Amino acid sequence: MGSQSSSGMSGGRGSSSGNPAEQPEASEPNQSSSSSSNSSRGRRTTDGQQGDRQPASEEDVDLAEVLAYLLRRGQVRLVHGSGATGLQLVQSYSDSDEDSDGAWDGRLGDRYNPPVDAQPDTHEVDQSEIRTQILLATGSFSAKGRHSFTHMLTERRQGRCRGASFSHGECSRIRTHFLPNYVSHKDTYQQKAFCGVYSEDGNMFLSACQDQNIRLYDTSRGRFHLRRTVKARDVGWSVLDVCFTPDAQNVLYSSWSDYIHLCSIDGDSENHTALDLNPDERRFCVFSLAASTDGNEILGGANDGCLYVFDLEQNKRTLKIEAHEDDVNAVAFADSSSQLLFSGSDDALCKVWDRRTLREDRPQPVGQLAGHRDGITFIHSKGDARYLISNSKDQSIKLWDIRKFSPKEGLAASRVAVTQQNWDYRWQQVPQRALKRHKLTGDTSVMTYRGHGVLHTLVRSRFSPEFTTGQKFIYSGCSTGKVIIYDVLTGAVVSRLSGHDACVRDVSWHPYEDNIVSSSWDGAVRMWQHRQTHPLEEERERDRD
Repeated sequence: MGSQSSSGMSGGRGSSSGNPAEQPEASEPNQSSSSSSNSSRGRRTTDGQQGDRQPASEEDVDLAEVLAYLLRRGQVRLVHGSGATGLQLVQSYSDSDEDSDGAWDGRLGDRYNPPVDAQPDTHEVDQSEIRTQILLATGSFSAKGRHSFTHMLTERRQGRCRGASFSHGECSRIRTHFLPNYVSHKDTYQQKAFCGVYSEDGNMFLSACQDQNIRLYDTSRGRFHLRRTVKARDVGWSVLDVCFTPDAQNVLYSSWSDYIHLCSIDGDSENHTALDLNPDERRFCVFSLAASTDGNEILGGANDGCLYVFDLEQNKRTLKIEAHEDDVNAVAFADSSSQLLFSGSDDALCKVWDRRTLREDRPQPVGQLAGHRDGITFIHSKGDARYLISNSKDQSIKLWDIRKFSPKEGLAASRVAVTQQNWDYRWQQVPQRALKRHKLTGDTSVMTYRGHGVLHTLVRSRFSPEFTTGQKFIYSGCSTGKVIIYDVLTGAVVSRLSGHDACVRDVSWHPYEDNIVSSSWDGAVRMWQHRQTHPLEEERERDRD
């Protein structure tokens, strides 16, 4: 999002040029929200009634306050110039006005060492249901610390395993000791790779790049072969999100456009369909997409603070919800029922919506989750309609239980924290004052994870797959060019995958195999697999990190 790191701090939805080359990377990290649009959303929640009674009051606006507002949000910047003051106002159009320092390429992260919690607070997660779920899923619930391979083999030899071999949970526990650690395949583009995701069966990988190409890879049987390249249509700045439909016969993509695009990939021909969301904003973008389990509905989160639902069978937008006070950067379906919706915004809040009780004219979330100090860049559901994670510009990931919503004081504390942010995460380093670690009042999160960097763009984080890992890990991209893997229950960083030269924006773990694909602003897409290494090699790798 815009020039501040959250809450309306965008590069100007209404002021941006129509030329895609000039669209802010705000065009991606809700960087392009306009001050006029954001402020109007704010007015609806604070002084909307006064506006009706006192229309003439707008003529009495203090110009100094307007200038301060624009400077805070990065809409304009002060530079040395001519004139009596020696200063000049310039309008910010892009992620960075200082390409030479590497910010525009996402390469500032190499000068930033994300803080790590030496002793993460595990009090809440130790008493949570998710702990039991993970221990059961990894065959660890009754292991009582006896996790060594030697002990497991001895148990099997003595016939103490259930059945003739290891259980599925025990196999998952074994596989968690063989995490991806080296690059087995790589493809390189001429421009930034923005996002990449596996299909549900893992047989295809979908990649989107700033060159306006969407690439489909055959990833069946351990392959990583480019199968097709699709030229995206109606692209402003870049393709910003992509996803498969559940049957993997179509792909969806979004950009700075009034439309979500649907493209068939079944067979040799391509059929592009533009799905009109009919927004009210002049400059409009969908930052996040999700398809329902039955493939009939598309959920989108946009820079106007709204959630959109498009029904493919009816071929029309069926729902528009004024959901947040700022850009909606992330959306997700809670589970396979597609009745519960999650949203995350630059207002630092996650909200939970129930389709069965939702009214477009009076949208009310069933609950809100507050605790972040800055805008949310991504959310991911565990898939059980209970737990989700949120990644944030406050340099942390939080784990939430949606049965524990935040009280009013938590919402107020988060709002205050967001309004105090006055740095631009797109091109500035993280100030020390933004790295506060104590919990906000009313923070109901189950766990907080620190050790990755969130700079330049909407960095994404996800739960690891249930089939191979029992969802024991959270893995994340990082502005330092790494992939960071956390243990859900301890908060510890268990692995750092180094190799990219710029920010890793997206990561995707194969649903049934032990590999991860990372998509980076260095233009590279890398597949990581496990390779047995010598202990001295592992020690050298740790020293290098």
